[in-house]
Amino acid sequence: AAAATLAARGCRVTVFKNRLDPREPGVERLRAAGCRLKELAKLPLLPRMIYSAIAIFTYPLTFGYQAVRFYLSLRLRRRPDLLVISQGGNHDGWLYAQVAIRLRLPFVLISQKATDLYWPLDTRRGWIREAYEGARWSFFVSRHNLALTQEQLGIRLEHASVARNPFNVTWEASREWPRTDLGFRFACIGRLYPKEKGQDLVLRVLARPKWRARPVSLTFFGSGEQAAGLAGMADFLGLENVRFGGFVQDVDAVWADHHALVLPSRAEGLPLVLVEAMLCGRVAIVTDVAGNPEVVEDGVTGFLARAATEDALDEAMERAWQRRGEWREIGALAAERIRRLVPRDPAAVMADHLLGLCDSAPPAIEAGPGVGADQTTEAAPREEGRLRDRSLAGAS
Repeated sequence: AAAATLAARGCRVTVFKNRLDPREPGVERLRAAGCRLKELAKLPLLPRMIYSAIAIFTYPLTFGYQAVRFYLSLRLRRRPDLLVISQGGNHDGWLYAQVAIRLRLPFVLISQKATDLYWPLDTRRGWIREAYEGARWSFFVSRHNLALTQEQLGIRLEHASVARNPFNVTWEASREWPRTDLGFRFACIGRLYPKEKGQDLVLRVLARPKWRARPVSLTFFGSGEQAAGLAGMADFLGLENVRFGGFVQDVDAVWADHHALVLPSRAEGLPLVLVEAMLCGRVAIVTDVAGNPEVVEDGVTGFLARAATEDALDEAMERAWQRRGEWREIGALAAERIRRLVPRDPAAVMADHLLGLCDSAPPAIEAGPGVGADQTTEAAPREEGRLRDRSLAGAS
C-alpha cells in the first residue's frame, strides 16, 4: 500500500516478488499505480506451475536462484534511493539484505511477525545480525516483536520503531449492533493454520458442556493448509454450531453480522483482524501474545486469555460471556481506543517515513501510533519536485 502511495506521488517504484499473482487486488493496485513488477520465481521458457513444483523439493536452491536474479536485476538498473525488504517473519529476508549489503544499497527491513516458535538458525544468525545492523531502519508491527527480535539476535536495534498496517474496513462508518435474539455469534478470522492461529483451542473450548448449552455460534473465516483438518475436528467433536465461511474480501460485512472476535493465536505480530474488529466496535477475546495486549485493555476494551491454552481461553471467554450485556459498550470503547493507536491512513504514514529514509543519514522517526504514543499521526505533505527524483525498490 505504501508502494502504491509513493508511486501515486511521483516516485519510481519497482516491486520484486516470487510468484506474483496478477489477479491479486494488491498486485492490480501496484500495476495501476505505475509500479514496475518483477517476478523472481521464474526460469526462462519454464512454465510457472513447473517451477513451483520444483521449488517444493529444492527450496534452498530456488531461494538462492531468486536472490541471484534479484542481485543481477539491481546491478543492471538505475541505483535505487532506497530498498525496502518486506518480511513475513523477522528474519526470512536475510538473503535479500545480504544482496543490498554487497551492492552497498541503502535498505530498510519490515517485519510482520516475531515468535518464539521460529528462531534464526545458528548457521544464518551472523548474516541476519549483519542485516539488522546494516539496515537504515527496521519497522515492526508491535513492541513485543521488536523486543523479541533483539533477544533472539542478541543486539540492540537503535534505528527501529513500530509501524501500523493498512486495514480493510472503513474508518468513519458507524455500525449497528447485530441482533441477539437468535444468539451470540463469534467470528474467528485468519489463516487456517492451528500451529500459529490456535483454532484447535477454541474448538475444544466450545466442546465443553457449558458452551454446548449456550446460544452461541462460531464462524471461521479464512483459508489455509489445515482447513480440512479443522473441519474434521469440528465434526469429530460434534459441534453443530461451528461453520466455515471461507475467505472473504468484505470484512465490514462480517462484522455487520457478528458480535465478537475470538482469536486464540499462538503467534502473531499485531493481528490486522483485531484492529478491524475494534474499529468496527466489536468485542475481542484474544490471547496475550505479541501485540495483542498493546491494544486491548483486559476487561475494558476486550478480554485477554493469559496464555494460548484451552483453559486460559475458556477463562477469558467465560468472563466475556458473563458480561455479554455490556458488549456493545465495550466495543464502543475499543473503537475509540484503536483510533488513538492506528492512523487513518497507515500507508501514507509509512510512505513519509520511507521518503525521509532516502536521505543519507537515518532520521529520528517521531513517536506515533504504535511507537508508544496514544495519538494519531497523519502524513505530512511532501514537496512534489523532491518526490520525482526518488527511486525505490521493494522485495518481498
